[in-house]
Amino acid sequence: MTERYEPFFGLPVRVYIEDTDAGGIVYHATYLNYMERARTEWVRSRGVGLRAGLADNVSYVVQRLSIHYGAPARLDDELRVTAEPVAFGRVWMDFRQQVVRIPDEVVLASADVRVACIALDSGRPRRLPANMLELLESDRKTNSHVK
Repeated sequence: MTERYEPFFGLPVRVYIEDTDAGGIVYHATYLNYMERARTEWVRSRGVGLRAGLADNVSYVVQRLSIHYGAPARLDDELRVTAEPVAFGRVWMDFRQQVVRIPDEVVLASADVRVACIALDSGRPRRLPANMLELLESDRKTNSHVK
């Protein structure tokens, strides 16, 4: 059984040769790169610039990750990588993510990812910036699944 849900944000991705192993199958760690890009583009699509955060000593790191690989992506596949915020606290955000093959809507990989906010200079946890909290609060009001 394959879990499906309406993606909150979807980034189109094409599989290139550098994403694959010698057999033309996407290397398992490449899915993490796709998911990172989708989370970054989700933030950017909401008007929050990550470069400005770096200038303010703010960075984000993956703190926790649980991933399930259901089916392989292959060279030239067209994919949609989703990023859906599902919960947040003072210093963290939880995302549910999927990598879906577009033509047949098969979920190739799904993950739960916790992203923590840190001070860039020390690597220590810090509060989410006000603009990120506003974004998450806004999404919570719009989407009842965000906790």
